[in-house]
Amino acid sequence: MTASSNIWRCAVPVATVWTSASSVRDIDAPGVENPVHLVKWLEALPYKERVDLCNANRIQTQLLFGEEVIVDEIVNDWAKIVAIHQPSKKDNRGYPGWVPVTQLKEGGTNKIKNYVIVTADKVQLWSEDENPLIVLPFNTILPLRDECSKYYHVDTPNGKALLAKKGVEITTSSTTGNPTTIDQAVAKGLAFLDLPYLWAGMSSYGYDCSGFTYNMLKACGIIIPRDAGEQKEAGQAVDKENQEEWQVGDLLFFADDFGKAPVRHVGLYFGDGKMIHSPQTGKTVEIITLAGTKFEEELCGVSRYQAKLG
Repeated sequence: MTASSNIWRCAVPVATVWTSASSVRDIDAPGVENPVHLVKWLEALPYKERVDLCNANRIQTQLLFGEEVIVDEIVNDWAKIVAIHQPSKKDNRGYPGWVPVTQLKEGGTNKIKNYVIVTADKVQLWSEDENPLIVLPFNTILPLRDECSKYYHVDTPNGKALLAKKGVEITTSSTTGNPTTIDQAVAKGLAFLDLPYLWAGMSSYGYDCSGFTYNMLKACGIIIPRDAGEQKEAGQAVDKENQEEWQVGDLLFFADDFGKAPVRHVGLYFGDGKMIHSPQTGKTVEIITLAGTKFEEELCGVSRYQAKLG
């Protein structure tokens, strides 16, 4: 059936976008419920099952609470969606996939002057009578209704709610944090050192390589393509052979066959010959020195993005 309203919002802290409804295994049940049980799902996934999320092409990306999507159709209990704030060549409207209907709420948001973005790893969302509701991850953005001495009053897919002022800030954008210098992408990334890698991950419960770079730049006021190869193409090319031209916050891209194959990995230049990145299943966000590693041989490009300041 076709959805009665095309614009819906993510109604759980993090919704995983699946390749199809049939991609879900029994072990994935906690991740497709509402309430969603992300920690329960991720902690129960052995290494083999985590790798299979990628190798079997089970999941595509993730949505954060309040994020808008286009719903093209609903089949049984699943919605065919497009994540409109995650640019992709897979669909000119955004990143496509399937999400359980129970994790979405029909209707978009009215465009307003100010929003609130989560700047901490995670924060508590409170009801209007100050009871705990759900925990929101980094980069969640919600419309700002009002504020008092203690709270920001926000609109959510599930109604009015409160956010304590610590760990969040006001932004004028419905899609990004406040524009800042690109080196701040690295500074923000330091908060996630030792966070386990998650294929298709787009939240502070786990990032994949391009999810990490996407979100650190989003926090700095920049929306870039969701996938690594497209992130390389959309940025301003920097001479990869001249490391002296690299700047902190530049995106570094890597490929097999000594950099000649399609892009398979991306990280942020940390400065001084180092990189911060989310490497692969079984590993965590880390800072490494490039010299003497496979990444030195596989470097295939360097791209730069700049926030529009002022």
